[in-house]
Amino acid sequence: MEEGSQKPSAISGFVKMRCPNCHKGHVFVNKSIFPLGKCLAMKDNCSECGYKMKNESNNGGGINYALTVMVLFLNLLWYWPIFGITYKDYSIYYFLLTSAGVAILLQPWLMRYSRVIYLYLFAGFGGGK
Repeated sequence: MEEGSQKPSAISGFVKMRCPNCHKGHVFVNKSIFPLGKCLAMKDNCSECGYKMKNESNNGGGINYALTVMVLFLNLLWYWPIFGITYKDYSIYYFLLTSAGVAILLQPWLMRYSRVIYLYLFAGFGGGK
């Protein structure tokens, strides 16, 4: 097999948001999240292998919710030891404000990765053929 024709690994394909079938074609029309209005625009089919990217229920909403909860929990893990959280002062409100800000800033990436996770979950079951 030639060096250039090897199939990339599934992990690198996932991180780079590539096709779950061949790990070469891009899942999204835009490679970056900008413009924000079109950051979730997905290709209909993979440009490399023809894998069907869009399914009827391919929104990944539940996965996005789980990723957001995970980000909020990770925010708690770094915030609590550094600043502390108590109900006696306003630190809980600062934590909630910080958590909301982090979740809002990361939302475009979380939404894109939730769709990619959804595609990778159902790729093994012939979901795109």
